[in-house]
Amino acid sequence: MAAIRSGWVAPLGPEVDAFETEMARRVGTRYALATSSGTAALHLALLAVGAGPGTVVVVPTLTFAATANAVVYTGAEPVFVDCEPATGNIDVPLLADLLDRLSATGRRVAAVVPVDMFGVCADYDALLPVCAAAGVPVVEDAAEALGATRRGRSAGAFGRAGVLSFNGNKVMTTSGGGMLLSDDGELVARCRYLATQARQPVLHYEHTDIGYNYRLSNLLAALGRAQLHRLDSMLSRRRALRERYTKLFAAVPGVRLLGDGDPTGNCWLTTIVVDPDRTGWTAARLGAHLNARDIEARPVWKPMHLQPVYRAADALLNGTAEHLFDNGLTLPSGSALGADQVDRVTTAIEEFLG
Repeated sequence: MAAIRSGWVAPLGPEVDAFETEMARRVGTRYALATSSGTAALHLALLAVGAGPGTVVVVPTLTFAATANAVVYTGAEPVFVDCEPATGNIDVPLLADLLDRLSATGRRVAAVVPVDMFGVCADYDALLPVCAAAGVPVVEDAAEALGATRRGRSAGAFGRAGVLSFNGNKVMTTSGGGMLLSDDGELVARCRYLATQARQPVLHYEHTDIGYNYRLSNLLAALGRAQLHRLDSMLSRRRALRERYTKLFAAVPGVRLLGDGDPTGNCWLTTIVVDPDRTGWTAARLGAHLNARDIEARPVWKPMHLQPVYRAADALLNGTAEHLFDNGLTLPSGSALGADQVDRVTTAIEEFLG
């Protein structure tokens, strides 16, 4: 409301500056750049590390399309790699094999973009040395993972740059928005320049590069600051809901929670993986049961190598992403769910199990 009353709604402004400072402090990076979306932040980061025509960028096949689309925006070619089964995060040994193969064939890898799937950080202890040995920068897609940590380090703080999303379906939201995070001041300065239409610092409008309209408005940054103050309470509510699901499925043979062994995740979405040979029912059947009762439940991300737009792309696969797509189901997970709504969901699941 203060932003509205000030009349400083857009573009940029003091709320943007404060939001960047507060988010950098929260994540533990030296710099932050507020953007109009997480996709915009990812596009800028990839440009800054050298992605472009004649290069490839390695992306997990199990992710939302924005991760791969941002690669295409730069003119680079996405190459997909499969995931490991416990969390759905990038399979690091498979990644190492892929980087060796790409190097042997003379293809220049501009970046690796691991995704912190459903709010659980990738195995950066293993991944970062593999990428460093190959001389490839890491751009962390932490769009789903604000509030998650790994060995005390926050999601978004790994690699050359990290990216957050504040879309309406994330833990905290600015309705639409994102953040680029990095300890590299030159990288952030370059992205800041490109994000403001690459305008030269002169009184008249002058441009020597193609830029983008990618900055966050002052009003939405104010919303983000208000949300950031509530972040810990929203994370607590999601973790409590995850615990409720854990207890609900604990006695059901053939059902596991994806990434449930990692207590440092943010519980952005709770996803179950079903073994129909043991349960006698499929994830799709439970999803249909819930949807018929106006309770939204969805499959996990359809792998990128199965998407019509990317079917011709290069990929190194082990079948895990397809297995998770066929047997995974994402359950209602929002921190705004009231007690009566949670009871309605769990009662419907118990009805199905019964």
